[in-house]
Amino acid sequence: MAHVPVLLNEVVEAMAPRDGDVLVDGTFGGGGYARALLAAADCTLIGIDRDGDAIRRAMEIAKSQPRLVPLLGQFGDIKQLLASASMPAVDAITLDLGVSSFQLDEAERGFSFMRDGPLDMRMGQSGPSAADVVNQMDERDLATIFFRLGEEKQSRRIARAIKERRLKSPFTSTLDLANLIEETLGGRRGSRTHPATRSFQAIRMFVNDELGELARALTASEEVLKEGGRLVIVTFHSLEDRMVKLFMRERSGLQGGGSRHMPEKLDGPRPSFEMPSKKAVEPSDAEIQANPRARSSRLRVAVRTDAPPMALPVSTGVDLPDLSGLEAAS
Repeated sequence: MAHVPVLLNEVVEAMAPRDGDVLVDGTFGGGGYARALLAAADCTLIGIDRDGDAIRRAMEIAKSQPRLVPLLGQFGDIKQLLASASMPAVDAITLDLGVSSFQLDEAERGFSFMRDGPLDMRMGQSGPSAADVVNQMDERDLATIFFRLGEEKQSRRIARAIKERRLKSPFTSTLDLANLIEETLGGRRGSRTHPATRSFQAIRMFVNDELGELARALTASEEVLKEGGRLVIVTFHSLEDRMVKLFMRERSGLQGGGSRHMPEKLDGPRPSFEMPSKKAVEPSDAEIQANPRARSSRLRVAVRTDAPPMALPVSTGVDLPDLSGLEAAS
């Protein structure tokens, strides 16, 4: 199974690993970043993932690479996970957000409709699944999820069609839901992407609380990174990229409104981060051609200062329904 890390060279350069460093890959996945970072310096790398399959892969690698320390858990809990490994402070953290190639390519995980499989999408393989959301969620809440997380303009139409269909029989498979959405929207109409793409993305992000998880991880990074520590994040979704950009700018004391003639004003506490560049790194045309999944990726970097954490709340920027009330029936 092929696994191609996105912006690999750029991530390694931004992490700047040195001998003796303790690094964190908070989204271990297939281990592409981890292998490259371990090869770049005599460092220790803590590989975190909520997916048990990913941690099993990490444990196999760790048999021949003792500098890799696999930890099962959510990267939003990075502070607690590091404390449990007796490594409360680290030199760099990288996060590769979204779904991994392994999860997409395994039909039984239910992340993609390219192959039929159970309507699951749970990265941690526990809790309410995508089927639970589709079959139990109120029509208005479903429309909100599609619109807010998938930026789907036909969100209400899709939610209404789902509600009407599930009265006859529940949704259980990825193709069943994808076909319903395609029929509802009248087919592809010349589009290169499947009509269900945005809706599937929205359900996945909701099931896994991906924006909430990112908010918790950003807050924790401010507490666990040493002075000079690097925070390196690769995003694939506009909402995620906006969260990361706003967090890094705020923690760097950049309030906006500046110009090339007058610097931006610094207000409030001392900045806890510095940004080497305010501009995101994007994949080259050659990388996009070789790996189409890299097309929407953006890399942002911030460096920890010696200032105490600002301890300001990190907003996801969207209001979403509550997932906790759903019964995990599948």
